[in-house]
Parts: sequence; structure tokens; C-alpha cells
Amino acid sequence: MSNPRDENAHLATILHVDMDAFYASVAEKDDPTLRGKAVVVGAGARGVVLSANYQARKFGIRAAMPVSRARRMAPTATFVAPEHERYSEVSSHIMEIFRSVSPWVEPLSLDEAFIDVTGSRRLLGTGREIAMKIRSRVEAEEGITCSVGIANSKFIAKLASGHCKPNGMLEIPAERVLDFLHPLPVSDIWGVGPKTNEELLRLGLRTVSDIAHTPRETLIRALGESAGASLFELAWGRDYRDVAPDEPDKSISAAETFGTDIDDPELILREFLRLTERATSRLRSRNLSAKTISIKVRFADFRTISRSKTLDSAIDGTQESYEVVRKLYEALKLDRARLRLVGVSFESLRDSSQSHEQLFLGEREKGWREAEAAIDQASARFGKGSVRPARLVRPGVRESPKIDE
Repeated sequence: MSNPRDENAHLATILHVDMDAFYASVAEKDDPTLRGKAVVVGAGARGVVLSANYQARKFGIRAAMPVSRARRMAPTATFVAPEHERYSEVSSHIMEIFRSVSPWVEPLSLDEAFIDVTGSRRLLGTGREIAMKIRSRVEAEEGITCSVGIANSKFIAKLASGHCKPNGMLEIPAERVLDFLHPLPVSDIWGVGPKTNEELLRLGLRTVSDIAHTPRETLIRALGESAGASLFELAWGRDYRDVAPDEPDKSISAAETFGTDIDDPELILREFLRLTERATSRLRSRNLSAKTISIKVRFADFRTISRSKTLDSAIDGTQESYEVVRKLYEALKLDRARLRLVGVSFESLRDSSQSHEQLFLGEREKGWREAEAAIDQASARFGKGSVRPARLVRPGVRESPKIDE
């Protein structure tokens, strides 16, 4: 398949679609009593805010803020626990909508993606008309809203979507790019983080126009070859990157911050098993396997260490992965040190269909792999958590699976 931009790059039409307060919007969709209220996704006294709807943002609540601080800022807000599997499910449906208008879809995260619709215009209309179709379908089928930026490059399309949130649409024609771009603050440029922003301000560069009218060599001397040259090009609206569909995941991870510090190895290992189950389920759902498995532990004093192991062959099974995780943890010899966070990460990912199955010494010919396949099927039918390892079922607590009818 050739990229539709190759022949007529100057006619490219790129959409950047970004869901509005995605996690909070999914929570409102699933629980209509939350509509109209300030909703914050994040739980636990020491957790962080993952998402806040626009009513909550009026109180100054932002993502990555400690939940404890958010509660002080908005004591009347409703705080809900995150449901990562549910977000992945909704995201999958949204990406299917995107791919229905173009095969050139580049997901950036669960809730945003670039779509190159250059080759779709003959059948589906202008970029604006295609964007309207996408917004209409997302709201009708998923009950949430999105904002869409439309431009002839990824950089400008992403900027445009950020300037029309929430639930908006903004098209920047090629002849208006510099009028739109140059008045913006330097922090709006893709890749300008706090340190680079500080350096640019130190140089007296406050707007994109300031950067555009600074000699390239000056920027390179101040910021380095790569960053300086890139900023100069972007400041003139020049972004030649193609939309890259189906870019493989670099890693899949899961982590948990405990409500109180924990020093019981049994409880810690139980949490590692739960996180391993969550991450490997995501691996199998995407037909991926991993060659490198890592763990992370954070102590009560916030000191953090990690360990990893690279395997001879890639794996995707919960039990075999947990054995690696368990040995990595036990090798730390923590001697009941108090932990506030643990996490697992699966890296060096590859397509499972192209991986050779690894046989482990002592492994039964039939067993865990068949059991995990059955668990995946049950979870798909009856909801996540409907079947789980006995070690993760709390004694005396009956947990009913959520069934979609």
C-alpha cells in the first residue's frame, strides 16, 4: 500500500482527533447520574488524577495532580476509580470508526489519533465533512464527544484540535498556517517541555514568531543540532512527517500505588500477580508477546528501583510471566522494606503469530496456555475479572462479574 501523500503532498489533509476528557466522559456514559457534576477519575489518598471533566477543571483540577490535593480543591466533586480495561474497550471501538474512513490511522494514545484522509476525499468529501462524520459517529455510538483539528500537517492539526476543545472542530487552511501559528506561545510547539521553554524564555523568545525570526544557527547553538533545527522548521509550519499507521507498541505496563505502605511479601506478590494478569491480558488481546520483563518498586521514601530480565523467546502467558516477575522481586531481598508502589512492564514486543513458541522445562503439554485462552474468552463475554486466579479472590467476598446484555 502506498501512502496517499506521496504523489500530492501539498494536497494532504490530516485530522487530529482527540476525545474530550476521555476517562471522565466514559465514566459519565456508564453512569448517567454523573452528568452535570464535577467528575474526577482517580482514587486513593495517594493516587493521582487521570482525568477530570470540564466542570471539575473549573476548580483548577488537572491530570497528574495528587488526588488528595484535588479533593481539597473540589470537596463536592465526585471521585471515581479508573477502569483501564473499559477505556481500552471504548478506545478500540473509536479506532474502528477512524479506520472506517481511512486506513492511515496513527494512534497516539487510547483517546487520540492522527488520520490521513487525503485519499478518502474523493469518496467521503472534504476534510471538514469527514471530520463531521467522525464526530457524529463517535457521539452516536459511544456517547462521548471529541475535538478535531484539520490541516495539511500533523503538527498544525494537533495544535488546531487543542484550540477547539471541548467538542469543537477547527480547520487551518495552508494559506492561514502562519497567521494561526506565529502568535502562539513557544510552549505550544510540539516537543517544547519545561526545560526547553525556560531556555527559550531566557533567550527572549516568547512566541513562535520569535523563534521563526531567530537564525537557525543561533537556535542550534543554544539547544543542540536536533532540537534547534526542528524548532526552526516547526516555527515556519514545516512538518513533513507522514501518518504512520499500525506503529507497534513499545511496551505494555501496569502499576499500582498502595493506599498505605506495605511490607508483607505475600501481599506484594499478590499485587504483582494481579498486575501481571492485567498486562499479559492486554498483550494477548493485541496478539503481542514480550522478550523483556521488568519490575519497579517504590519505597516509602520515594526511592525507586527497577530490575529486568530478557528471555530467550518472547512470551505472553500470565503464569510464565509471573514466575519471571516473582524471581525478579525475590532477588531484591528487600527484607520487609515498606513499599508504596509496584509495577510491571513488558518490552521488546513482537507479533505473537511470528514468534516461535517456547517450551519450558517441566511445563505440561496442556495447561496454563489453554486455561488462559479460556479466561480471555470468558472475560470477553462476561467482563474483565469474571475469571481470575484463586490467589486474587478475596476470602469471604463474592465478586459478581458485570454482564453486558
